[in-house]
Amino acid sequence: MSTTSHEPADYSCPFCRLQRGEYDERNQPTDVIAVTDGAYARVAPKWWPDNPGSLLVIPRRHTENLYSIAAADNGAVWDLVREVAIAIRETYDCEGTSVRQHNEPAGDQDVWHLHVHVFPRREGDDLYGRHREAHWAAPAERGAYAERLRARLGLAHTF
Repeated sequence: MSTTSHEPADYSCPFCRLQRGEYDERNQPTDVIAVTDGAYARVAPKWWPDNPGSLLVIPRRHTENLYSIAAADNGAVWDLVREVAIAIRETYDCEGTSVRQHNEPAGDQDVWHLHVHVFPRREGDDLYGRHREAHWAAPAERGAYAERLRARLGLAHTF
């Protein structure tokens, strides 16, 4: 399948910057909860109204989307998605989880580095109907969720 890149030539990838130790309000080292050779997980900076503490699982190697990811990196991402979904289910007061991944502008991708969203779910939370109401969570707000998940996962959480 031939795909078109939507990543601008001068794109400064926030997920790659985080791995290099370059931080800003939306990307803090305290957000990172697990690091493996091929992927890492972090508390997402953008939260839906009734789904706080959602996570992003990101391949360590820069790749724009699902169409271009190497098989080994893809496996590393999905292995970690499974681990963090289990950790969310066991440590958050939630009734389930949902996983989403977006490709290209028409698919709602807005960061040009593949990432998988893992959401805690509760009965009636209307996750898919309320995505336009999402807000940017402050680092301190994200920290409480990160601490709980780090303790549960017991994986490295620095690069």
